[in-house]
Amino acid sequence: MHTARFTLDPAFTVGEVNPRLFGSFVEHLGRCVYTGIYEPGHPTADEHGIRTDVLDLVRELGATAIRYPGGNFVSGYKWEDSVGPADERPRRLDLAWHSTETNRFGLSEYIAFLRKVGPQAEPMMAVNLGTRGVAEALELQEYANHTSGTALAEKRIVHGDKDPFGIKLWCLGNEMDGPWQTGHKTAEEYGRIAAETARAMRQLDPTVELVACGSSSQSMPTFAEWEATVLKETYDLVDYISLHAYYWPEDGDLDSFLASAVDMESFIDNVVATADHVGAKLKSKKRINLSFDEWNVWYLPKWEEHAKTFEQDDWPEAPRLLEDNYSVMDAVVFGSLLIALLRHADRVTVACLAQLVNVIAPIMTEPGGPAWRQTTFFPFAQASRHGRGQVLDVRVDSPTYETKKYGEADLLHATAVRAEDGSVTVFAVNRSRTDSLPLEVALNGLELTTLLEHTALADADPDARNTLDNPERVTPHPVDGTTLQDGTLNAVLEPLSWNVIRLR
Repeated sequence: MHTARFTLDPAFTVGEVNPRLFGSFVEHLGRCVYTGIYEPGHPTADEHGIRTDVLDLVRELGATAIRYPGGNFVSGYKWEDSVGPADERPRRLDLAWHSTETNRFGLSEYIAFLRKVGPQAEPMMAVNLGTRGVAEALELQEYANHTSGTALAEKRIVHGDKDPFGIKLWCLGNEMDGPWQTGHKTAEEYGRIAAETARAMRQLDPTVELVACGSSSQSMPTFAEWEATVLKETYDLVDYISLHAYYWPEDGDLDSFLASAVDMESFIDNVVATADHVGAKLKSKKRINLSFDEWNVWYLPKWEEHAKTFEQDDWPEAPRLLEDNYSVMDAVVFGSLLIALLRHADRVTVACLAQLVNVIAPIMTEPGGPAWRQTTFFPFAQASRHGRGQVLDVRVDSPTYETKKYGEADLLHATAVRAEDGSVTVFAVNRSRTDSLPLEVALNGLELTTLLEHTALADADPDARNTLDNPERVTPHPVDGTTLQDGTLNAVLEPLSWNVIRLR
């Protein structure tokens, strides 16, 4: 096997990592909320019904901005249903996921959950622009953020929240390009209501940060045209355009699945080009950044098959939906997607792993029972912990392989982040399913002399996974034989592996 190589030099950087890059997502979908983060009566539940075993794992995961309450759910969401005494809140039908929403967990509980996670957990609130509009968005903003002295602010205080929630980051709807979305709109229709809502929200608070809906995926027939039309209406009113992408091995094509980040990086580059083109046409000096506020490995065809089995009169509470159990291979692809986000940290300044608990999530729970880490937990936790600082420009010289969907792809996918103290962390994936990959990294001007650690997530069985019965079957393990000598790092990456190499 030929050696993969790249050079690191502090003079060549991509940009500073925004902590929001390590965001996540809590939607009222399946068991993400109920028996996920919220389960009164659970042995570990606190006085507010929050599972403290889940809290501990969320802190360990390192999640930052937590998007809420959807997702598709938000396009039928009445925020008023989610405030006030919990036992007086109305039960509603959720059209998005064919479920019954009890509203026992609502806006106040969400903010309380974030405060329990810690100061790194920031609210990222979505407003309903599917079945509602400007007035309701303003009312929600005033209830959440105004100090006192108005009917809505005083209502929040009466409900038990004296201090405002301080929500700065807002999503203007969700996936409004998708025909599956309640209240689906054309780009022109959405661009207009998004602009009207943004303008009004800025009248209430000029410092809010706003995310306009971009395309639900790069494969949407309206992709790029949608972004251009929406940004033409909203460019000077919003701060971000959103991207959503999910990956799975289509028709068993594992080689293409392992190269999923090729598509993610292309998606990012194309949205950047579209946004900058609109800015140039408008002669604006402003730069629109990207909010990749839904991304993950998701076995979407399983959901589509399950959705066909719904009984029209059956609207269950918190059913088990989208509870994908992730393998080592899934975790390697997941890690590669994280690398793609880091490699574009100059423009992707918000990203949300969808979702946080149970629903295509890194954390799983059993009602009344334990919580545990999926294989995907580890790449995210390691990246969130060690991926803070300046992303160094990594241009690999790598052996390649052929894929059906993306053509020739590099076996090595890598990035590196330099922390404020000068230490460097290399994140690297070997996409080969059969062969180890020698890696050589030239370290120019970095004054690195110590190898702190090299860990890998890999297994002789690429289908190995963590389960309720065997929750620690897969964990990262130390790698022997890696050296740092005379300004050169040498390592061997195991087949199908996610690697973290820390240097000081």
